[in-house]
Amino acid sequence: MSRELCQQYSGKRILRKHSTYQEFLKVATPEEKNYFVFTCIRNPLDDAVSHYFKLKTDHRERYTHPEKARNTKRLAERMDAFLYRLIHRQDMDFPTFFRRFYVIPYNNWSSMTLKRYNYVMHFENLQVDFGDALKMIGIEPLRPLPYRNVTTERKKEFWTYYTPEIIPRARRIFGPFMKQWGYEFPDAWGNEPISWWNQVEFEFFTFWRRLYWGTLREYI
Repeated sequence: MSRELCQQYSGKRILRKHSTYQEFLKVATPEEKNYFVFTCIRNPLDDAVSHYFKLKTDHRERYTHPEKARNTKRLAERMDAFLYRLIHRQDMDFPTFFRRFYVIPYNNWSSMTLKRYNYVMHFENLQVDFGDALKMIGIEPLRPLPYRNVTTERKKEFWTYYTPEIIPRARRIFGPFMKQWGYEFPDAWGNEPISWWNQVEFEFFTFWRRLYWGTLREYI
């Protein structure tokens, strides 16, 4: 989307890729702080599978290209480099990866500014939602959004990677986030409600994540 906005709609990059909205606010002018704000949410079940395959396939040679491999300064980048090596050293499949590294309730940067967004797009409906976001700010879409950065080797049906033994953990790890953003688990998984303890876990870890994302992330 950022590429499309710059190439087709006279947009201008301000910060690096994956910068947070809080980082933007630190450098924004008073006028920019009043801009229309939109974000994109993705089903976390799908996101976890995509993360695994990006590591497994060394997406865009992120971990083997000499220059790119040296440029892993942030904690999250160093962690992904470690996961890449571990997946290949142990020939780790997705269920094993999920059991070992998805332990606490999932959340992402979007939780930091829930009340600030004017519009929330969903990755699963990105073509339509991106066009709607443009129209909301008075811009007529010029063309369909091109596909880029596609993860290779994975099947489209992400839920097929969740074997019966990891489904209970997936419900606990992703349940609060999915409830917050209106996602549902596959029908075959049942409709067991989120426990109060699971919700407490989610809120507890979200507090510390916001501290990291909002304050510590730029230093470590």
